[in-house]
Amino acid sequence: QVQLVESGGGLVQAGGSLRLSCAASGRTFSTWTIAWFRQAPGKEREFVAAIKWGGENPYYYADSVKGRFTITRDRAKNTVYLQMNTMRAEDTTVYYCAASPNVADPMRRFNYANWGQGTQVTVSS
Repeated sequence: QVQLVESGGGLVQAGGSLRLSCAASGRTFSTWTIAWFRQAPGKEREFVAAIKWGGENPYYYADSVKGRFTITRDRAKNTVYLQMNTMRAEDTTVYYCAASPNVADPMRRFNYANWGQGTQVTVSS
């Protein structure tokens, strides 16, 4: 069974940075895609960024975070990171890690079968 554990959330001032981690366990992930989504109260869960475990240039970003957020992977640690820079108040919400094999469209949340418990990010203005 795949387990995803997020960490790194917290409180940061506008313009500051945070790094989220998603530690994956339970299998090998050579054909998997791991993504970050976020969900504010009363809103649908929205795509943030995704990375394919194998291959080159495997990155995907929502327009709202391009140029500010960077997703990376550490294959040795089975961990995916989301580096968030130049943060804004509207980035405040709960962030979730998601993973599935052979994902055709990394930006669609319904393509992911495995989810973490979420980590709260709060940006103060």
